[in-house]
Amino acid sequence: MQVVHERCSGVDVHKKKLLASVITPEKRETRTFNTMTKDLLALLDWLLANGVTHVAMESTGVYWKPVYNLLEEHLTVLVVNAQHIKAVPGRKTDVRDAEWIAELLRHGLVRGSFIPDRPERELRELTRTRRSLIWQRSQVVNRIQKVLEGANIKLSSVATDVVGVSGRAILEAMVSGMDDPQALAEMARGALRKKTHALEEALEGTVGPHQRLLLGVHLRHLDFLDGEIDLLDEEVAARLRPFEEALERVDGIPGVGRRAAEDIMAEIGTDMSRFPTAAHLASWARVCPGNNESAGKRHSGSTGHANCWLRPILVQAAQASSHTKGTYLAAQYHRLAGRRGGKRAIMAVAHTILVTIYHMLSRGTTYNDLGGNYFDERDRQAATRRAVRRLQALGYTVTLEAA
Repeated sequence: MQVVHERCSGVDVHKKKLLASVITPEKRETRTFNTMTKDLLALLDWLLANGVTHVAMESTGVYWKPVYNLLEEHLTVLVVNAQHIKAVPGRKTDVRDAEWIAELLRHGLVRGSFIPDRPERELRELTRTRRSLIWQRSQVVNRIQKVLEGANIKLSSVATDVVGVSGRAILEAMVSGMDDPQALAEMARGALRKKTHALEEALEGTVGPHQRLLLGVHLRHLDFLDGEIDLLDEEVAARLRPFEEALERVDGIPGVGRRAAEDIMAEIGTDMSRFPTAAHLASWARVCPGNNESAGKRHSGSTGHANCWLRPILVQAAQASSHTKGTYLAAQYHRLAGRRGGKRAIMAVAHTILVTIYHMLSRGTTYNDLGGNYFDERDRQAATRRAVRRLQALGYTVTLEAA
């Protein structure tokens, strides 16, 4: 086979050690290094001394990151999906793995994963940590709800947000020892004051000492998480300030809020030239059907495993957009949900949102909604025939007259 890279190296990475195999026109050699920083610097010196220009390694958990951080400024480093470089079964050792990776790289048979530059990686870590804290906050709210149910308090049956302004005041009063349902119901604010009677019935329960203790613990935990989330919000906003214009354009898509726009841009970046087409981006994010065809038959089109941070954000944005009024995305959802099911329809809307973002960022344009009646206006005759058939099926004689 044709040699693409004459001087290359394959690295088999583990938690405490790694094996690096070097292939050059002069020699083939494999060495073992520890994964401490001084040992990784020794690895870099050894690679440079052998004139290595390209390095490939498996994307093993997070263990590839220290190696990548030290090598990326000096060499071309490819982080490869482990499923794409499996060796022959029955002949697997760490040494053979490193040699096999180097051999594949030498002939150009491996494709590196998309690894953004260091500022984007740092932004990713911030947004992903923030999303993890938001998930933890939701768990704390659920725990508060469980404690209330155990005390026969049905606050969530009346109040939409248990930890909103009214709910928080009621919970803090419970923690301090207040038991009177009428006095607790008087703490309601805003629209909840219209439900005072129902609130009094919901707040009549038996709150024990251990439940007051648990509610206090959960409320303090909630305050802590809110503070940390606010701190990360400020840092993310500061890092995205140079891209404020693009961020506002993405925020203009129905269903995509400010925080979702920040998370999406942190995952895909602002430079769309790294993806040849919008289809490549959708395939990378796994918001499109997979290809699985054999003997002319289409098999499962599962989307497969995806970026566990990007796809959930797109799905949440798609679910939010499906509840909007008079928008193209809502019309697309309802058009597909009836015959393909809600889950497939949501995935199709998520795909549309991502493709829209790709074109907006690559062309510098703003979002222009096509409207909720786009599909009817696109083919008026077909829409008319469908409506007539439905009326005729109900037993009506239909005569049409243009307005």
